[in-house]
Amino acid sequence: MSSIIFFDIDGTIATEDERSLIPQSTREAIARTRKNGNLTFINSGRTAFNISPKIKELGFDGYICGCGTYIEYGGKVLFSRTIEQSECRSIAALMRKCRVTPVYEHTDGYFFDDKAPNCEGLESFMEVFVDSGIDISGRVEDEDFGFDKFVIWTTPDSNMELFRREIGKNFSIIDRGGGFYENVPSGYSKATGIEFILKKLGIPMEKAYAIGDSMNDLPMLEAVPNSIAMGGAERIYPYVSYITTPIEEDGIANALKHFGLI
Repeated sequence: MSSIIFFDIDGTIATEDERSLIPQSTREAIARTRKNGNLTFINSGRTAFNISPKIKELGFDGYICGCGTYIEYGGKVLFSRTIEQSECRSIAALMRKCRVTPVYEHTDGYFFDDKAPNCEGLESFMEVFVDSGIDISGRVEDEDFGFDKFVIWTTPDSNMELFRREIGKNFSIIDRGGGFYENVPSGYSKATGIEFILKKLGIPMEKAYAIGDSMNDLPMLEAVPNSIAMGGAERIYPYVSYITTPIEEDGIANALKHFGLI
Protein backbone atom coordinates (compact mmCIF):
# COMPACT_ATOMS: atom_id res chain seq x y z
CA MET A 1 0.00 0.00 0.00
CA SER A 2 1.15 3.54 -0.78
CA SER A 3 2.38 5.79 2.01
CA ILE A 4 1.16 9.35 2.56
CA ILE A 5 3.40 12.27 3.54
CA PHE A 6 2.21 15.53 5.09
CA PHE A 7 4.43 18.60 4.68
CA ASP A 8 4.41 21.96 6.43
CA ILE A 9 5.37 24.87 4.13
CA ASP A 10 7.36 27.61 5.86
CA GLY A 11 10.71 26.32 7.07
CA THR A 12 9.97 22.87 5.64
CA ILE A 13 9.20 23.07 1.93
CA ALA A 14 10.38 26.68 1.51
CA THR A 15 12.87 28.73 3.51
CA GLU A 16 11.24 30.98 6.09
CA ASP A 17 12.79 34.24 4.93
CA GLU A 18 12.29 36.84 2.23
CA ARG A 19 13.62 34.44 -0.42
CA SER A 20 11.05 31.70 0.29
CA LEU A 21 13.40 29.37 -1.57
CA ILE A 22 12.41 25.81 -2.45
CA PRO A 23 15.63 23.77 -2.75
CA GLN A 24 16.01 21.79 -5.96
CA SER A 25 16.60 18.65 -3.92
CA THR A 26 13.16 19.15 -2.35
CA ARG A 27 11.51 19.48 -5.75
CA GLU A 28 13.19 16.31 -6.98
CA ALA A 29 12.42 14.33 -3.82
CA ILE A 30 8.71 15.16 -3.93
CA ALA A 31 8.54 14.22 -7.61
CA ARG A 32 10.37 10.94 -6.95
CA THR A 33 8.21 9.85 -4.02
CA ARG A 34 5.05 10.58 -6.04
CA LYS A 35 6.47 8.56 -8.94
CA ASN A 36 6.96 5.73 -6.44
CA GLY A 37 3.21 5.82 -5.80
CA ASN A 38 3.16 7.73 -2.53
CA LEU A 39 0.70 10.55 -1.83
CA THR A 40 1.92 14.00 -0.83
CA PHE A 41 -0.15 16.59 1.04
CA ILE A 42 0.50 20.12 2.21
CA ASN A 43 -0.60 20.51 5.85
CA SER A 44 -0.37 24.20 6.69
CA GLY A 45 -1.66 26.90 8.97
CA ARG A 46 -2.05 29.04 5.85
CA THR A 47 -5.58 29.33 4.53
CA ALA A 48 -6.25 28.03 1.02
CA PHE A 49 -5.88 31.28 -0.90
CA ASN A 50 -2.36 31.75 0.48
CA ILE A 51 -0.90 28.56 -1.00
CA SER A 52 1.36 30.10 -3.62
CA PRO A 53 1.60 28.90 -7.22
CA LYS A 54 5.22 27.85 -6.69
CA ILE A 55 4.05 25.45 -3.96
CA LYS A 56 1.20 24.12 -6.08
CA GLU A 57 3.47 23.52 -9.06
CA LEU A 58 5.25 20.82 -7.05
CA GLY A 59 2.19 18.67 -7.76
CA PHE A 60 0.78 17.83 -4.34
CA ASP A 61 -2.14 15.41 -4.24
CA GLY A 62 -4.02 17.48 -1.69
CA TYR A 63 -4.04 20.31 0.80
CA ILE A 64 -4.98 20.63 4.45
CA CYS A 65 -5.17 24.36 5.15
CA GLY A 66 -6.00 26.68 8.00
CA CYS A 67 -4.97 24.06 10.59
CA GLY A 68 -7.57 21.54 9.46
CA THR A 69 -10.40 23.97 8.67
CA TYR A 70 -10.12 23.29 4.90
CA ILE A 71 -9.32 20.01 3.14
CA GLU A 72 -8.85 19.41 -0.56
CA TYR A 73 -7.92 16.25 -2.47
CA GLY A 74 -7.50 15.73 -6.18
CA GLY A 75 -8.70 19.26 -6.89
CA LYS A 76 -11.98 18.78 -5.00
CA VAL A 77 -12.88 20.47 -1.70
CA LEU A 78 -13.80 17.77 0.80
CA PHE A 79 -14.31 20.00 3.83
CA SER A 80 -14.44 23.73 4.62
CA ARG A 81 -15.42 25.47 7.84
CA THR A 82 -15.82 29.24 8.33
CA ILE A 83 -16.88 30.83 11.62
CA GLU A 84 -20.37 32.36 11.77
CA GLN A 85 -20.16 36.04 10.85
CA SER A 86 -21.84 37.27 14.02
CA GLU A 87 -19.16 35.48 16.06
CA CYS A 88 -16.46 36.93 13.79
CA ARG A 89 -17.68 40.45 14.50
CA SER A 90 -17.85 39.78 18.24
CA ILE A 91 -14.27 38.53 18.20
CA ALA A 92 -13.12 41.57 16.25
CA ALA A 93 -14.69 43.83 18.89
CA LEU A 94 -13.02 41.80 21.64
CA MET A 95 -9.62 42.09 19.95
CA ARG A 96 -9.93 45.87 20.09
CA LYS A 97 -10.64 45.64 23.82
CA CYS A 98 -7.61 43.38 24.23
CA ARG A 99 -5.46 45.93 22.36
CA VAL A 100 -3.82 43.32 20.16
CA THR A 101 -3.03 43.43 16.44
CA PRO A 102 -5.03 40.79 14.54
CA VAL A 103 -5.05 39.41 11.04
CA TYR A 104 -8.22 37.47 10.22
CA GLU A 105 -7.68 34.56 7.83
CA HIS A 106 -10.42 33.37 5.50
CA THR A 107 -10.29 30.66 2.84
CA ASP A 108 -10.55 33.38 0.20
CA GLY A 109 -8.51 36.24 1.70
CA TYR A 110 -7.32 38.23 4.70
CA PHE A 111 -8.99 40.99 6.70
CA PHE A 112 -7.19 43.69 8.68
CA ASP A 113 -8.24 46.16 11.39
CA ASP A 114 -7.05 49.73 10.94
CA LYS A 115 -8.05 50.52 14.53
CA ALA A 116 -5.64 47.95 15.95
CA PRO A 117 -2.18 48.97 17.20
CA ASN A 118 0.44 48.98 14.49
CA CYS A 119 3.45 46.71 14.99
CA GLU A 120 6.57 45.55 13.20
CA GLY A 121 5.19 42.04 12.76
CA LEU A 122 2.14 43.28 10.90
CA GLU A 123 4.20 45.59 8.72
CA SER A 124 6.49 42.71 7.70
CA PHE A 125 3.46 40.50 7.09
CA MET A 126 1.85 43.03 4.77
CA GLU A 127 5.11 43.74 2.93
CA VAL A 128 5.40 40.06 2.07
CA PHE A 129 1.82 40.05 0.82
CA VAL A 130 2.34 43.13 -1.34
CA ASP A 131 5.51 41.61 -2.82
CA SER A 132 3.56 38.41 -3.52
CA GLY A 133 0.69 40.25 -5.19
CA ILE A 134 -1.79 39.29 -2.46
CA ASP A 135 -4.76 41.61 -1.92
CA ILE A 136 -4.54 43.41 1.44
CA SER A 137 -7.61 45.61 1.03
CA GLY A 138 -9.95 43.53 3.23
CA ARG A 139 -11.10 45.23 6.44
CA VAL A 140 -13.24 44.19 9.40
CA GLU A 141 -15.88 46.73 8.36
CA ASP A 142 -16.41 44.98 5.02
CA GLU A 143 -19.81 43.42 4.38
CA ASP A 144 -18.24 40.03 3.65
CA PHE A 145 -15.96 40.05 6.70
CA GLY A 146 -15.42 36.56 8.09
CA PHE A 147 -12.63 34.16 8.95
CA ASP A 148 -11.66 30.55 9.57
CA LYS A 149 -8.86 31.32 12.06
CA PHE A 150 -6.82 34.34 13.08
CA VAL A 151 -3.44 35.45 14.37
CA ILE A 152 -2.42 38.28 16.67
CA TRP A 153 0.66 40.21 17.69
CA THR A 154 0.85 41.60 21.21
CA THR A 155 2.28 44.85 22.54
CA PRO A 156 3.25 45.81 26.11
CA ASP A 157 -0.21 47.40 26.36
CA SER A 158 -2.13 44.24 25.37
CA ASN A 159 -4.58 42.70 27.83
CA MET A 160 -3.58 39.06 27.48
CA GLU A 161 -5.51 37.99 30.57
CA LEU A 162 -8.75 39.02 28.86
CA PHE A 163 -7.60 37.53 25.57
CA ARG A 164 -6.74 34.11 27.03
CA ARG A 165 -9.88 33.96 29.17
CA GLU A 166 -12.31 34.74 26.36
CA ILE A 167 -10.60 33.31 23.28
CA GLY A 168 -9.54 30.20 25.17
CA LYS A 169 -13.21 29.23 25.54
CA ASN A 170 -13.57 28.36 21.85
CA PHE A 171 -10.09 28.43 20.34
CA SER A 172 -6.76 26.68 20.69
CA ILE A 173 -4.17 29.41 21.30
CA ILE A 174 -0.79 28.50 19.81
CA ASP A 175 2.20 30.51 21.04
CA ARG A 176 4.47 30.96 18.01
CA GLY A 177 7.00 33.00 20.01
CA GLY A 178 7.92 36.68 19.98
CA GLY A 179 4.45 37.82 21.02
CA PHE A 180 2.82 36.14 18.01
CA TYR A 181 -0.16 33.82 18.55
CA GLU A 182 -2.13 31.63 16.15
CA ASN A 183 -5.75 30.94 17.09
CA VAL A 184 -7.63 27.96 15.70
CA PRO A 185 -11.24 26.94 16.46
CA SER A 186 -11.39 24.18 19.07
CA GLY A 187 -11.65 20.73 17.54
CA TYR A 188 -9.57 21.60 14.47
CA SER A 189 -5.85 21.13 13.94
CA LYS A 190 -3.31 19.76 11.53
CA ALA A 191 -3.93 16.41 13.26
CA THR A 192 -7.69 16.38 12.63
CA GLY A 193 -6.95 17.08 8.97
CA ILE A 194 -4.71 14.02 8.84
CA GLU A 195 -7.32 11.85 10.54
CA PHE A 196 -9.95 13.00 8.03
CA ILE A 197 -7.78 12.16 5.02
CA LEU A 198 -6.59 8.79 6.32
CA LYS A 199 -10.17 7.74 6.97
CA LYS A 200 -11.37 9.08 3.62
CA LEU A 201 -8.65 7.30 1.65
CA GLY A 202 -8.50 4.15 3.79
CA ILE A 203 -4.80 4.54 4.58
CA PRO A 204 -3.57 3.02 7.87
CA MET A 205 -1.81 5.29 10.36
CA GLU A 206 1.46 3.36 10.11
CA LYS A 207 1.72 4.49 6.49
CA ALA A 208 1.53 8.19 7.44
CA TYR A 209 4.50 10.54 7.69
CA ALA A 210 4.65 14.20 8.74
CA ILE A 211 7.44 16.75 8.35
CA GLY A 212 7.53 20.12 10.12
CA ASP A 213 9.68 22.73 11.81
CA SER A 214 7.66 24.68 14.39
CA MET A 215 5.42 24.39 17.43
CA ASN A 216 2.23 24.72 15.40
CA ASP A 217 3.26 21.48 13.69
CA LEU A 218 3.09 19.54 16.97
CA PRO A 219 -0.47 18.24 16.51
CA MET A 220 0.52 16.90 13.09
CA LEU A 221 3.79 15.41 14.31
CA GLU A 222 2.23 13.78 17.36
CA ALA A 223 -0.60 12.32 15.26
CA VAL A 224 1.59 10.01 13.19
CA PRO A 225 4.14 7.32 14.10
CA ASN A 226 6.64 8.59 11.55
CA SER A 227 7.32 12.21 12.53
CA ILE A 228 10.19 14.28 11.19
CA ALA A 229 11.71 17.57 12.39
CA MET A 230 13.71 19.77 10.06
CA GLY A 231 17.28 20.34 11.18
CA GLY A 232 17.57 23.49 13.27
CA ALA A 233 14.03 23.23 14.69
CA GLU A 234 15.27 22.35 18.19
CA ARG A 235 11.99 23.18 19.96
CA ILE A 236 10.26 20.18 18.37
CA TYR A 237 13.11 17.66 18.57
CA PRO A 238 11.71 15.95 21.71
CA TYR A 239 8.43 15.21 19.92
CA VAL A 240 9.60 13.46 16.74
CA SER A 241 10.93 10.08 15.70
CA TYR A 242 13.57 11.43 13.30
CA ILE A 243 15.56 14.66 12.85
CA THR A 244 16.70 15.43 9.34
CA THR A 245 19.20 17.99 8.07
CA PRO A 246 18.28 21.69 7.62
CA ILE A 247 16.12 22.71 4.71
CA GLU A 248 19.01 23.99 2.58
CA GLU A 249 21.09 20.90 3.33
CA ASP A 250 18.69 18.56 1.50
CA GLY A 251 16.51 18.09 4.59
CA ILE A 252 13.42 16.82 2.76
CA ALA A 253 15.37 14.52 0.44
CA ASN A 254 17.37 13.05 3.34
CA ALA A 255 14.22 12.43 5.38
CA LEU A 256 12.45 10.63 2.54
CA LYS A 257 15.59 8.56 1.87
CA HIS A 258 15.82 7.61 5.56
CA PHE A 259 12.30 6.17 5.50
CA GLY A 260 12.71 4.49 2.12
CA LEU A 261 10.17 6.75 0.43
CA ILE A 262 12.57 7.60 -2.42
